Amino acid sequence: MIRRPFLTFSLFLIFGAHLLTGCGGDGKTESGAPSVTEVKVAFWGTPEEIDIVTESVKGWQEKHRNIQIRFEHTPYAGYDSKILTRIAGGAAPDVIAAEVNYFVTFATRDVFVDLKPFVNRDPEFSIDDFFPSIIDRFSVGEKLYAIPRDVAPFACVFYNKNLFDEANIPYPTDDWTWDDLLENAKRLTKRDEEGRVAQYGFYGWAWQNFIYGNGGALVDNVKDPTTSRLDDPKSIEGLQFYADLINEHRVMPTPVALANLGMGVDHMFASGRLAMFLSGIWETPALRQKYSFRWDVAMFPKSKDGIRRFGSGGTGYGILRTSEHPEAAWEVVKVLTSAPVQGELARRGLAQPSRRSVAAGEDWALSSLPPENKKMLNEAVNYIVFDPFHPRWREIEAKFIIPEFDLLQSGKVTAKEAAQSIVPKINEMLEAK
Repeated sequence: MIRRPFLTFSLFLIFGAHLLTGCGGDGKTESGAPSVTEVKVAFWGTPEEIDIVTESVKGWQEKHRNIQIRFEHTPYAGYDSKILTRIAGGAAPDVIAAEVNYFVTFATRDVFVDLKPFVNRDPEFSIDDFFPSIIDRFSVGEKLYAIPRDVAPFACVFYNKNLFDEANIPYPTDDWTWDDLLENAKRLTKRDEEGRVAQYGFYGWAWQNFIYGNGGALVDNVKDPTTSRLDDPKSIEGLQFYADLINEHRVMPTPVALANLGMGVDHMFASGRLAMFLSGIWETPALRQKYSFRWDVAMFPKSKDGIRRFGSGGTGYGILRTSEHPEAAWEVVKVLTSAPVQGELARRGLAQPSRRSVAAGEDWALSSLPPENKKMLNEAVNYIVFDPFHPRWREIEAKFIIPEFDLLQSGKVTAKEAAQSIVPKINEMLEAK
């Protein structure tokens, strides 16, 4: 099955501040004790992310003792439905983390406060420090509904330097092409005496990259989609290139093949049975901890036309309209997207900064920690394409695209046949909204 990797951990965490006075109002109750505003924040993440965020806000919390942050961890699976249920039941948090696709679900239901007024009147906050592409994703018309904590291009081709050296293949450069990728994958794919693949050259789950990079598109207009463009010749050609890696060139395993081997992509890479794989920077912590061989990352290559495009994720924090404490919530959003928090996440390899100042600094581009070439992701942000902004796009993907592309991966249909089969169904759902 074609799936995107997401982290889902069932943890619940409360991080409370000392009940002491601070800025904002007189900070006193009738008894003379300090008044405290509790701001509830819903989010997901790994245990390491939770520790980083809670540790990073401690210093801020000491200076803002009139605000108590309560983190409420919600597993990623079904996150949107859980939050919407809480909103409907009158038990919503004040601030929610919104991944770029879940964000569409929330924004199209008008659950967010417009943050533009907060940004415009806050001299301590500069929206210009953020990459414009991720700000645009969290904007609807003239309104800004979330401040990005990170941006996550599907642009990383992780590669095993040892295997490249053994095959006497130069490491990928920033100018490499799809043809280079294919040639490298062929040379790095090895078969045993019975013709079975013992080492694959490449694996990539981000099929969108091959559509975008070939000049194709999923829809006519990402911000306001009305028609699918999967049946465009450029889209079909790019998608067929992807399928041919599996079925014609046999340099890439199918998910079924991975299942039969009894190991995931990370295990194949760790065991030296996979030379390159396409994913995102979030793979870094595992690579640093588990693998003793030399590795690095290259930007997803250009197509024959010199085009470079890829899909992207990313997470932002928004304030719900139901919040009774929007001013305090804004202060919390600021710290959760601040340079110190982003810097620590970046240093650990958990997230790519959405702030340009952090991305160019010692916690990211200038860091000596692997991968060595992570600074290329600062350029990659210029080439990202997000999924269509449509309330039913994830349903469209799950109901039509993924099942048909599973057939494509298994060689049962061509890219053209797959597109012709699902485009009418996609268009019908796009029109219905």
